[in-house]
Amino acid sequence: MRKPLVAALFALVIAGAGVVPAVAAPAPAPAEQASTAQAPHAQPALRAVDFAGTVALSNCSGSVIRMPNSEDDDPALVLSNGHCLETGFPEPGEVIVDQSSTRSFSLLNSAGTKVATLRASKVAYSTMTDTDVTIYQLTRTYAQIKSSYGISALTLSDTHPVAGTAIKVVSGYWKRIYSCNIDGFVYRLKEGGWTWKDSVRYTSACNTIGGTSGSPVIDTSTGKVVAVNNTGNEDGETCTENNPCEVDTSGNVTIHQGINYAEETYQIVPCFGLDNKLDLSRTGCTLPKP
Repeated sequence: MRKPLVAALFALVIAGAGVVPAVAAPAPAPAEQASTAQAPHAQPALRAVDFAGTVALSNCSGSVIRMPNSEDDDPALVLSNGHCLETGFPEPGEVIVDQSSTRSFSLLNSAGTKVATLRASKVAYSTMTDTDVTIYQLTRTYAQIKSSYGISALTLSDTHPVAGTAIKVVSGYWKRIYSCNIDGFVYRLKEGGWTWKDSVRYTSACNTIGGTSGSPVIDTSTGKVVAVNNTGNEDGETCTENNPCEVDTSGNVTIHQGINYAEETYQIVPCFGLDNKLDLSRTGCTLPKP
């Protein structure tokens, strides 16, 4: 997985991992304004994607998210990676629900400037099995965040992403936006003891680094979150930590050094119901259960 930054930097000393050195984060890049000009073949207009609604964790990136049917008075949620969980990586097969947490998040505006500190009330859901997600419930509602800071949550798409889609990976930690396309989907992505299903493979332009873990992957035509950034093959090794391998339906293994990946998020939507409460027994919910 794309290591949380503190762990990643420490690993440079003990294992020579190929992540960025311990330097100050670069100055925030101006929010990228996507062109709305129509091409001759009437391609869909692109949405401007910026940092509004993203968050920086102590060692990762994330975003304030809502389901398509979330209400303004629902407690807000933050999405990041399972491997960004403050209590350590969930073990293969482990699923964590309703775990107490007081973790804090730096909320960013469109320019990447911190405007508030948000705080978790609990870990609603976390796992590194089949997918790599942690979802925190916050102490504030969407309406309270909007009223106080003028920031709206990002909406999760409820449909499977499409190959070729233009995307942006928005890192709240580094205040950096990566632009590329969905290159395709991986039947199984294996890294160390963990296996993820139906992962998103980026084209090479999204050269994400340590600290971008948990960044929302945004479809530039809809402005919705379609995946969460989580890993990349750094050293060309096969199926080792920080060097995921692709496994097809026949069991054939391939690697793509320098290529990065994300985990789809549409399957999260059916698992949250009234008042943004997690219910893993809801119709259509396929997330792993404890």
